[in-house]
This record gives sequence, structure tokens and C-alpha cells, in this order.
Amino acid sequence: MEDEIKKLEIQTEILNKDIKRMIYTIRGKQVMLDSDVAMLYHYETKKINQTVKRNIERFPEKFCFQLNEQEVKCLRSQIVTLNKNRRGQHRKYLPYVFTEQGIAMLSGLLKNNIAVQVSISIMDAFVEMRKFIASNSQIFERLTTVEYKLLEHDKQFNKVFNQLQQEENTKQKIFFKGQIYDAYNLIIQIIRSAKNKILIIDNYIDYSILEMLTKKNKNVEVVILTSNKSNISKLDVQKFNQEYPILKVSRTNQFHDRFIIIDNNELYHCGASIKDLGKKCFGINKIEDTSFIKQITKNI
Repeated sequence: MEDEIKKLEIQTEILNKDIKRMIYTIRGKQVMLDSDVAMLYHYETKKINQTVKRNIERFPEKFCFQLNEQEVKCLRSQIVTLNKNRRGQHRKYLPYVFTEQGIAMLSGLLKNNIAVQVSISIMDAFVEMRKFIASNSQIFERLTTVEYKLLEHDKQFNKVFNQLQQEENTKQKIFFKGQIYDAYNLIIQIIRSAKNKILIIDNYIDYSILEMLTKKNKNVEVVILTSNKSNISKLDVQKFNQEYPILKVSRTNQFHDRFIIIDNNELYHCGASIKDLGKKCFGINKIEDTSFIKQITKNI
């Protein structure tokens, strides 16, 4: 008999520790999820919520309320206990939560032998959590402020990291025969990065470059310097300008290599003509020394 009592005390202690981990602060109230309450009472979650709906007049909002999508998302992302092994992750409906008064009301409605003992443990856990929060209120307030700052810093870090990653992707690339899409995708990234002007120097331009330039940002001016050998007509330019202005094409024989200049401050060297992307091994390199831009454009 003494062994059974000792065993029951140990189980109650373990239960109290578990219950404390199930109490969250939402809308300024300490609450428990319906799925956690159902688990403790050995009921199905839907049975718990059905009991509430049948006795809705006993459950005002200060006793029980339904979470919105943002609150559920916040719980799933920030609380360890709501992981993929817990109930409620893939639920059809948004969960309900119970305050201390709501759980007390619910325990009186459930016809279950375990409800009495569990309810006492839940009440004890709520009381201990209130005392803990009250005695550490200043610390929690500071932690909340720090948490918000860290979240903002994370957003800024991700923004900068993504920008650096994109810049690194366009800095230096070597493409091998057959990597047509990869090379095409990099050229499109470079074109889309322009905010004001794109200058393309390539002696063997054809209609394919016009298709790429349809991806440019609106109102970005494009100037193409090419040789008389290029297979692009005035009619092609006129039709392009009807939908994607402004495009200008000029003829020159002063250049051997291929270059792309973005907004007069970024310079790319292409080892092959843009129309031949992926046909043979070639490289695209970003030239960091922007002084070359002035030397190139002064000869135009």
C-alpha cells in the first residue's frame, strides 16, 4: 500500500512538470491547448471541443477562445513542444485554448474518474506558473524586448545574406558545354539587376538577345553595340520598342570581346557571344575595377 502511494506521488510530480511545459501566454492570458487538455483527461480533442460547444454559455472568452492563424504559427515556430511529434500540427481547424477558469469549468462537465486528480494538478501548475512569472516579470519583459530585436536583426541578416549570395552567384562563373539553362539564367539575373541602363557589347547579336531583354525591369534603357555581322534588323528593334522600350542598336568594329555594363557601375566580361550560351565551355566574370567602365564607354 505504501509503495502504491509513493508511486502515485512520483507520477503526480512528473505530471506537474509536464503540465508546466504545456502552459503558454497568449493575449496576455495563461492558457493550455485543447489537445493537451484532452491528452491529460484521456479524451479525444474533438470530444473536449464538443463538450464546450454543448455548454457554450459556460465558456465566455475569458474561459476559452480559438487561436487565429498568426498565433498558431507563432506557437509552432517558437515553442519546442509544438514539434512534428505533437498533436495538432496538421489539424483541419484552428485549435482552442483554455484558461485556468475554463479548465475548472471543463473538469466539472467531464464524466471521467481521472478528471478530479488531473484538474488538481493543472490548477497547481497554473498557480506555480503565475508565481514564477510574477517574481520574474522584469526579466520576461527584457527578454521579450531582446527577442523582438533579434527577430528584426534576423530579418536584416537574411536580407543581406540573400543579396550577398546573389552577388556571389554573378561574380564569377564557368559554364561547360550543355549548360545552356544555367548560363541563360545568370544572364537574366544580370539583366534584371539593372535599374536604369544596360549596355551590351557583342559583335554577334541575334534575335535571342531580344527575348532575354524582355525580362528587364520596366523603363530600363538598353544600348547594344554590335558589328555589321549581327543578325538583327531595324524592324526587330521597332517591334521590341513597341512593348519594351527603350532599345537602341549601334554598329561598331572597335571591340573584340563581349561586355555587359549595368547602370554604369557594374562590368561583366563574357567569354562567348550571348547567342552561343552553353554551346562550348566559357566563363562570365564580374570585373571589380569599375574604372574600366569609363575607358570602355569613352570609345563609344
